[in-house]
Amino acid sequence: MSKDQAIGWSKRELAARVAHDLKDGWFVNLGIGLPTLVADYIPEGREIILHSENGLLGLGPKPAQGEEDPDLVNAGKEPITIEPGGCFFSQADSFAMIRGGHLDATILGAFQVSQYGDLASWKLPNSPLGRVGGAMDLTASSKRVFLCMQHTSKGTPKIVEECSYPLTAPRCVDRIYTDLAVIDVIDAGLVVLELAPGVTFEYLQERTAAPLKQVDKESETIGVQQ
Repeated sequence: MSKDQAIGWSKRELAARVAHDLKDGWFVNLGIGLPTLVADYIPEGREIILHSENGLLGLGPKPAQGEEDPDLVNAGKEPITIEPGGCFFSQADSFAMIRGGHLDATILGAFQVSQYGDLASWKLPNSPLGRVGGAMDLTASSKRVFLCMQHTSKGTPKIVEECSYPLTAPRCVDRIYTDLAVIDVIDAGLVVLELAPGVTFEYLQERTAAPLKQVDKESETIGVQQ
C-alpha cells in the first residue's frame, strides 16, 4: 500500500464527514457521483430532507442489493429509497424549488475548483461530451454550495489558482470536502478547517495548486503557508 492510499478518508468516510455538517431541518440537494453517498450517513435523530432535481423530496439511503425499485431513481439514474413522507413532483416544480432559493445546501462533485470558489464540474477540455444541466441552477440559487470530491485526479491537483476547464459558475463554492481535508473558501482565500487522519498541512499543500491558509489555534488568526 502506498503512502497516499494509507492516509486520509475513504469515499464513505468522506461522505459521512460531509453529512456530519448538515444541520437539522435543512433541505439539501445531492449531486451525481460521490455526493450521493451522503444519503447513507445522515446522523441519527437529525431530520435532513434530501432533494433530487428529477422531482423528489425525502431521499433515503441506497437500497440493499436485490431490493432496488426501477421506478425509484435519483438524477443520476441510480436506485434510491424514499423516507416516510417523501414525495414526487414534476421537474418543473423541482427547478422552481431550486431557483426560488429553497435549498439550504447543494453538495456537488468537481473537476476543478479555484481559490476563489469558481467551479468547473461539467466538461473536460477537448471532450465532446458534457452538459451543464441542473448544476448551473443549483450553484446560482442554493444558500450554500459544498463540494465532495477526491483531492487529486490521477495525481493532478483539482484545487487550483484559476480553473482551466469550462466553468459551471464563478465564485459559488463555500466549502470543499476532500479525502484529505475540509477547506473553507472565504475572501481571504482557502482556509483549512480540518485535516484527514495522517495528513499534514505540508502534505496537503503539496497536492494543492493554490495557496492554503491555516488557522493559528492560539491567536485565532489565519496564517499563510509560504
